[in-house]
Amino acid sequence: MTSELRHKAAEVFWTDEQSTEQQVEAIGAIAGAMKFRPKSVISLPLDRKAKYLASLPAMPDTIAARALVSYHLETQRPMMATFLDALGIAHEDGLINEETAPTVDPEKLRAAAAELAEKYPAPHVALYLSTLVSQDPETWKELASLPQTLGA
Repeated sequence: MTSELRHKAAEVFWTDEQSTEQQVEAIGAIAGAMKFRPKSVISLPLDRKAKYLASLPAMPDTIAARALVSYHLETQRPMMATFLDALGIAHEDGLINEETAPTVDPEKLRAAAAELAEKYPAPHVALYLSTLVSQDPETWKELASLPQTLGA
């Protein structure tokens, strides 16, 4: 993930109202890494909090996962919708409607990844596909070996 994308994901993370639990965890991680008091981290402006979060040497998985989800929901909905449309999966603005994980045909998956690669920047496609694999490896395991994913 490029430093620019890490910073953008960190910014979105701090503004996401659904990330409160992970934000508390991030405050503790930054305070520990930077030798700050948690209260000092809380009072930092958004850009500084994003900078510190993006530069953490070891980001906890829960924070990284939430930052990636927040980033995609905030900035990549058209790409998400394109991918799900190509797979024939019902969705609402890029979010899967079903409660259960969809069944994905490997051929359709390869074609949908190729379509994304034609329409969107490679780093964004690789990050999105990698995020799907990390969030639900059982459903999206076929993506892990595709060339569009390997650039993440």
